[in-house]
Amino acid sequence: MLRIGELSALTGVGPRLLRYYQSRGLLSADRSTSGQRLFDPAVVDRVRAIRSLLDVGLPTRTILELIDCVSESGRLEPCATPVLVEHLKAYDARIADLVSTREGLEALINSGPNAHHPARVKSEPQGELLPDLLR
Repeated sequence: MLRIGELSALTGVGPRLLRYYQSRGLLSADRSTSGQRLFDPAVVDRVRAIRSLLDVGLPTRTILELIDCVSESGRLEPCATPVLVEHLKAYDARIADLVSTREGLEALINSGPNAHHPARVKSEPQGELLPDLLR
């Protein structure tokens, strides 16, 4: 059994986050007679899986749904696909909204009295708006 400090050292995840993961139901621990958390050594792979799912932007409530769909080798099982597809669709919708907002702002800037000003926004790849405005 691993104490929280040992689990932290093995995974690179701080004890505070490990306690948070436990409070969210992502990890379980037994307690020693002195009250210390004791984790099964197999939880090291689970913590790594949690970190990889967090790194792609999934919230802990979704990870709780998916964590049993992660195999021991760290690969996702087919049971994860429907949840991930829904999140992908949500991100696509958010991106489309942001692109629409960007286009509206660009049109407003370009239609104003300073439309021929050097700071005028040119249609360029997304993410290039700020450098144009600072020129």
